[in-house]
Amino acid sequence: MKRILFILHYPPPVHGSSVMGQIIKESKPINETFSCAYINLSTSRTLDEVGERTFKKVGRYLSIIIKVIKQLLMNRPQLCYIAIAVKGAAFKKDAFIAFIVKLFGVKIIYHFHNKGISTNQHKIIYNILYKCVFKNTRGILLSEYLYDDIKKYFPKDRIFICPNGISDIHATKENENEDEKSVSPSIKSSVEILFLSNLIKSKGVFILLEACKILHQKEIPFKCTFVGAEGNISKEDFQQKVKELNLSEQVKYVGKKYGSDKEEAYAKSDIFVFPTYYNLETFGLVNLEAMQHSLPVISTPEGGIPDVVENGVTGYLVPQKNVIALAEKIAYLILHPQLREKMGKAGREKYEKEFTLEIFENKLLSIFRQVIDIV
Repeated sequence: MKRILFILHYPPPVHGSSVMGQIIKESKPINETFSCAYINLSTSRTLDEVGERTFKKVGRYLSIIIKVIKQLLMNRPQLCYIAIAVKGAAFKKDAFIAFIVKLFGVKIIYHFHNKGISTNQHKIIYNILYKCVFKNTRGILLSEYLYDDIKKYFPKDRIFICPNGISDIHATKENENEDEKSVSPSIKSSVEILFLSNLIKSKGVFILLEACKILHQKEIPFKCTFVGAEGNISKEDFQQKVKELNLSEQVKYVGKKYGSDKEEAYAKSDIFVFPTYYNLETFGLVNLEAMQHSLPVISTPEGGIPDVVENGVTGYLVPQKNVIALAEKIAYLILHPQLREKMGKAGREKYEKEFTLEIFENKLLSIFRQVIDIV
């Protein structure tokens, strides 16, 4: 059985890369096909620790290095999978680990869950590091839209496209409880809008709040629920902004939700909104989760999101930071319940055809086999 060393992230903290890392770690087909070893690349345990430099994180990083060397010496993997960061201190620490793997002559495949190479490649140090780290390696992108970010260092024949996939929890509109199913979307007194992500400015939190203000001023009935951990926006900052915009009756923040609580948040909603302008955004996993739950999605064309959200079919893509455009699309879906249902069903169908866990696992298996067999 071929051996693969996975150096990746898994929760905590919860973000797109760590969620997918957990999915890979728990994948039955991957673990049954290959002899797998897993090392958690994350040195942060909470969102507050991300970006900070502490002795605890240094200790965790040294532990990671020791584990990597031990695996390379004892298990001799044929392939090393690294969920690499591409900028800042995170890239530099990941690059050092990649150099260690290279010293042992092990093939490397990088899984890019973020972007930013093209914005740093003109810097001398970054350019040198990128050339060394990516030389004679292969990469996995979540979308064709992301290739421009890495094209200086990876010819297309060394790149694989593998969109994220998630397990089907069967939480479609048809599976909601009887009380909710009995309410026709055309006679609902108030439409439920959902935002689910960490409270980070660049995820579009305040942009959505400003759009909600416009809806309120136009007397369009709605409720908007924000779900997620506190990031660079605290609960107090969020509530103060809601108060300033006179949205206390329409908007609520309910904190983090996981498992069945998170699924319930999706099930109770009518529209999902994720107006991100985060410059490292590559996929927007929450958009996919919303489509799985038959929700129309309003998002932005950041990163590979256009591969997930089909504009005018499964939802709408609006320009980043454009409050007016965002408010217009939300209002349109609120006032057109049949369109909401149509887009939600189209999103569910797109998920089933392109983004299931089985499709994701099969693509990864194919990629790993190809790379291991390359001489």
